[in-house]
Amino acid sequence: MKLKQLAVMAVTATLAAGVASAELVIPDLSYRTGPYAAGGTPFSDGYQDYFNMLNARDGGIGGESIRILECETGYNTEKGVECYEATKGEGALIYQPLSTGITYQLIPKATADGIPIHTMGYGRTSAANGEVFNWVFNYPANYWDAASVMVNYLLEENSGDLSGKKIALIYHNSAYGKEPIRTLEELSAMHGFEFTQLAVDHPGQEQKSQWLQIRRERPDYVLMWGWGVMNQVAVQEAANIGFPMENFIGNWWAGAEHDVTPAGAAANGYKSLNMNRIDANLPVFDDIRTLVHDAGNAAGDGSNMGSVLYTRGMYAAMLAAEAIAKAQEIHGVSAVTPAMVRDGMEALEITDARMEELGMARVGPAFSVSCQNHGGSGLGIVQQWDATAGNWVALTDYIAPDMSVIQPLVAEDSAAFAAEAGIEPGCL
Repeated sequence: MKLKQLAVMAVTATLAAGVASAELVIPDLSYRTGPYAAGGTPFSDGYQDYFNMLNARDGGIGGESIRILECETGYNTEKGVECYEATKGEGALIYQPLSTGITYQLIPKATADGIPIHTMGYGRTSAANGEVFNWVFNYPANYWDAASVMVNYLLEENSGDLSGKKIALIYHNSAYGKEPIRTLEELSAMHGFEFTQLAVDHPGQEQKSQWLQIRRERPDYVLMWGWGVMNQVAVQEAANIGFPMENFIGNWWAGAEHDVTPAGAAANGYKSLNMNRIDANLPVFDDIRTLVHDAGNAAGDGSNMGSVLYTRGMYAAMLAAEAIAKAQEIHGVSAVTPAMVRDGMEALEITDARMEELGMARVGPAFSVSCQNHGGSGLGIVQQWDATAGNWVALTDYIAPDMSVIQPLVAEDSAAFAAEAGIEPGCL
């Protein structure tokens, strides 16, 4: 019986692979359940709705329809790897893990399998070095960029001088949360500010001791690397101790609507980074609303459209679609392979004009990708929560990171990885 079942499974897999070859297969490693669902759900809604809109409006990409494979990870690394293994044989062209922990596990697997990974603003920062991480891309910006953008913003707020200031980092005690520490240590030495670290264990509901320490030590600024329920709790705890919200700045995964609304008026003035601008009136939303939502094909209930993370999911899907189109152009075929999509990702150029053509003007910065640079421009904005209006207000234009700090760190970390993994750096 077992042998018969295996044979049937093998035939089924073969048939599935044959069907997939006529489609553009894109997995969505989602998490709509668990303590991180509030962030995972709107991202997946935006990611899937954009691809469904392309199917309805354009017949897919380059004449090839898109098939989305959603697999629930619960933001669990083990489940994320299981989802990868379960979907890669379907003809998967590109993975967006939406988890640093899952990303770290998938880097060697996807590299061996020849399937590109896009970790947009998360994952392993040194994957920005495409000569070592040939199959991994983290454009348009990474965690070390984010840390530097935060410090550059604070420098601007303090007339270029942070010496003697006290800056604390409250972070999710995981690979994700630990990513910016090295960069902030370097920037602390460079700019003369005192840097302290406060870890918060998963899922982040218990933070009283950390905020009591903040009340005792009275840092000038608190930076946050949080996700899920941790962000909501941190904003409330900051309000409870009377920490000035305008001096509390989260990264771009700690700056969505659901992170601040539970605290009500007390969250007013909280700041965060954003890698993409938000604008509820973007023309692309009209197409999604008409062709996807009104047609009954929305990934969710429609309530997330225009929000920070819905917009980011849509933006991520657009970048994947543009890379696929570039791959089709480079190779002269519409039914592209994962290796061809990798080539498209490495040749990707996003201009302001193209963003406007796509109906999402200024959502993201202009950037280009190359073998040497899989990380994009590294730009980010600072936004602030207006509790009265119930929306985020952009305080800055795109701010650049200090590449004199970031590039040596990327070179050092990627070189160590290459030596450990036996990789000879170079372009494919």
